[in-house]
Amino acid sequence: MAVLPPGTLLQLMYLEERLRQLPPGRFVEVGPGSGEITRVLLERGWQGRSYDLEGRTITALRERFGEQIAERRFDALNEDFLAAQPGPADQVDLVISCMVMEHMDDDAESRFMRVAGRVLKPSGLMIGLVPGSPAHWGIEDDIAGHCRRYTQASVRTLALANRWSLMHIAGLTFPLSNALLPVSNFLVRRSESAKLGMSALERTKESGRRTVKFKTHFPSMLGLVLNRVTMTPVHLVQKLFSKSEKALVIYFEAKPSAEIKHG
Repeated sequence: MAVLPPGTLLQLMYLEERLRQLPPGRFVEVGPGSGEITRVLLERGWQGRSYDLEGRTITALRERFGEQIAERRFDALNEDFLAAQPGPADQVDLVISCMVMEHMDDDAESRFMRVAGRVLKPSGLMIGLVPGSPAHWGIEDDIAGHCRRYTQASVRTLALANRWSLMHIAGLTFPLSNALLPVSNFLVRRSESAKLGMSALERTKESGRRTVKFKTHFPSMLGLVLNRVTMTPVHLVQKLFSKSEKALVIYFEAKPSAEIKHG
């Protein structure tokens, strides 16, 4: 099993904790990356489908979850979620995205909220993870093609403007990711600066398929220190600082209004 970055582990640990409150159902995932959230959902008994614009990401996902695809528990689609036209039979219990919304301009961001609202069942929930703290904008945001970093206040404003109810919000990975940020910026600048010459769309597509040693990929021996057991104290600390505006990741849960769902 791949050794995951500490920030990714902390996000997954928080997500797993929140998912324990939800009975398994059907999901739509937007921007699955390497499939770590997909794995969590499938292992917890969920079934659903993932959307991504990058064909290589979908190919890798189909290889990783071939068994679940064969069982018709999962499908990976090389399609634009914003163009989805869901019918009643396509509605799901959960829409989830991780590090996706920040790639969208304001119009696309609002469209994302509308499409997500139509995809959800009346009792459905959206979970989003987005980069936090605009003060920490850096080389990684430029390379990944980000349009913005969020604050907890801006997430609340976004929900209100699109007639969603914000059910829960928390800052994640503070203070560990903040302490590691200078090292992260150095590794990204050394390994990925050439991506700055790509278009914003190309950078967005590439953002889910990154290979930066000691940033996104680690030697297997580091699994002894980078795992859920050793990260448990850090997970507890991130929960203590969940209101910090310096947190580099924001997690939120929201539900759309009836007008959005049926309008």
